[in-house]
Amino acid sequence: MRSIYPVLRYPDASAAIEFLRSAFGFTVHEVHAGPDGEVRHAQLGYGDDLVMLGTGPAPATRPADDDYRVYVAVDDVDGHHERARSAGAEIVRPPFDTDYGSRDYVARDPAGLIWSFGTYRP
Repeated sequence: MRSIYPVLRYPDASAAIEFLRSAFGFTVHEVHAGPDGEVRHAQLGYGDDLVMLGTGPAPATRPADDDYRVYVAVDDVDGHHERARSAGAEIVRPPFDTDYGSRDYVARDPAGLIWSFGTYRP
């Protein structure tokens, strides 16, 4: 059973869903739109986990490169990095090895949010 769900807001949630699918490999679990077609709530899956998102204002200021919003554990960091780069993700930090045994990389999505991906699984 899951207990923690990151919730993100995007100025264009429909475009964010497509980006997160193509760049980071998320799958669409469900999408709820209002009468105007604007995404009010969506759930995207990655493995057995979910993030929720909807339409809302972009961050008031551009987050710093080390202001991670979400960390996602992946098995193949280099392959995942290449997929994200090819799909247009801004790579903040290319794949690197940590002193605690993880291989990570950091990317910024089109709304400016920072995502960290790595092999570390707490």
